[in-house]
Amino acid sequence: MPPIGLGALLSEWRLELVPMLVLATIVLAYALPVRALRRRGDAWSRWRSAAFLFGGCGSIGLALLSPLAAYDTTLLSVHMVQHMVLTMLAPVFLALGAPVTLWLRTLPSQPRRWLLALVHSTPARVLSFTPVAFAFFVVSPWALYFSGWYEATLQSAVLHELTHAHFVLVGSLFFWPLVGLDPVPGRVPYGFRLLATFASLPFHAFLGITIMASTTLIAGDYYLALDRDWPPSVAADQELAGAVLWASGDLVGLLFFGVLFVQWARSSQREAVREDRRLDRLDRLERLDQHGPPSSGAAHPDARPR
Repeated sequence: MPPIGLGALLSEWRLELVPMLVLATIVLAYALPVRALRRRGDAWSRWRSAAFLFGGCGSIGLALLSPLAAYDTTLLSVHMVQHMVLTMLAPVFLALGAPVTLWLRTLPSQPRRWLLALVHSTPARVLSFTPVAFAFFVVSPWALYFSGWYEATLQSAVLHELTHAHFVLVGSLFFWPLVGLDPVPGRVPYGFRLLATFASLPFHAFLGITIMASTTLIAGDYYLALDRDWPPSVAADQELAGAVLWASGDLVGLLFFGVLFVQWARSSQREAVREDRRLDRLDRLERLDQHGPPSSGAAHPDARPR
């Protein structure tokens, strides 16, 4: 591989067949129902479409087809950027696109029943249960980088691609119920969503610091065997990878924390409006009970007999 730099960032794009086919399938699975919905005259938010297609699918494409993919087996720091994009960035944008809601509105009756059965199945309820999803989200990176799993993914193309899918899946299990736009199991009140997000921040920070401070090289035999003659060194690259994990985990987590806070505020406003309307209806009904409905045959109080 050439040294990473501006030239490599412009030229080292990888048009890998499997990621391209998977990404194209995801795009079509969303874009075609949106088109069908609009052709029959129903509305669908352009912001949701942009979040799913450009934010979610765009993030996956950036991680798997850009120079991030070209250098993800050469530099641990580049792999770490790819890891965070697939685990924290792409799942949030995919969830903001509300694809389950879209498919429930457009699928024929039988596929809709299959989707509902899948969403409400026991495995889905267990995996999306907040403590279980939180455990997968927190424990997976530790298991990946402090076992032989990560080095095995560097030496096997199949394991490498499956790990990418694992990143997106684990991030989706954690973030999808927290976003709460789709009717998926595992959704909890906003207070618990904020708590779960806030609780995840120290774990990424602690893992990043641990990687930075470790005197044992992660997949050291593999990286040393590459015999790169351009910087950074393997040890310096590992320190940079830990810093990337620490900083990006906190940044994305805090941004998502802000998104949840705004959602909570808007939900409270909508609830207040609904409560005002309910009280208005009760007030009108109470007045009717007290005074009775106006009689169409009653004389107007200002009327005078002739």
